Amino acid sequence: MTIEPHFHDEPEVEEPRFATPPARVILVGAGPGDPELLTLKGLRAIQTADVILYDDLVDPAVLELALPRVRRIHVGKRGGRPGWKQRDIHELILAHAFGGRTIVRLKGGDPFVFGRGGEELAALRDAGLAVEVIPGITAAIAAAASTQVPLTHRLLSRTVTFLSGAGPGSGLPEFTHIDLEALNDGQHTIAVYMGVKSSGALGTTLIGAGWDARTPVLAIENVSRSAERRVRATIRDLAERPEALALKSPAIILVGRVAGLPVAGRLDVLDQAVTEIRERELAYA
Repeated sequence: MTIEPHFHDEPEVEEPRFATPPARVILVGAGPGDPELLTLKGLRAIQTADVILYDDLVDPAVLELALPRVRRIHVGKRGGRPGWKQRDIHELILAHAFGGRTIVRLKGGDPFVFGRGGEELAALRDAGLAVEVIPGITAAIAAAASTQVPLTHRLLSRTVTFLSGAGPGSGLPEFTHIDLEALNDGQHTIAVYMGVKSSGALGTTLIGAGWDARTPVLAIENVSRSAERRVRATIRDLAERPEALALKSPAIILVGRVAGLPVAGRLDVLDQAVTEIRERELAYA
């Protein structure tokens, strides 16, 4: 009898499937401008990025910290100038969030202080992407350090409010969402972001809310950068002649008794404000 050899069927071997690792998306605060104010964690994120989407206010020196191979995409926008719509920025982030790339969304200051980081975070979460957030030094904090004017002071200011001076679209804010009368207790500091265009309206509104028109104001342009400029004035100056401050964006405006404290470094003072601030300082003494 002939026995036919029996060949066992070879087991099917499934082709290996290499799942594409999920994209890594990181919202990074670049700080106010000076690259040395970038956090170590933010620096590490920048140096591991494959793609960086950066804002208009991110200093070029910060971008130079990235590796040469990194793709850098400018998605900046400034009030009153042509720029990216927020929806388009969301779509661009999502378009690059595949293939296991590390994407850094680089924002001036801190992503969650008037940086619309919350909106981008929501869009990425809705798309099923995990997001890491690395904070940055926000402009008000950097301005306080640069001028050596504290935002809080045991005798002069016990609370601080961060206020946006930008309205919806390209309009000016009405400041109706905040009770400025309640903050008029002589123990409060207001730090106004994006307030150059609305500085006149801010001064008028503060006076209407009962703030003393002689209250000191300290405006700082280009905080932490080589072109930093400081101007001291009063709320009356804001209301009656904001153009005399000759402010340029980006600038942070500090309002309150602490704004009358001595400032480290160069300081421009409006003539009208000099006498009033000295009188005010004598009254506080």
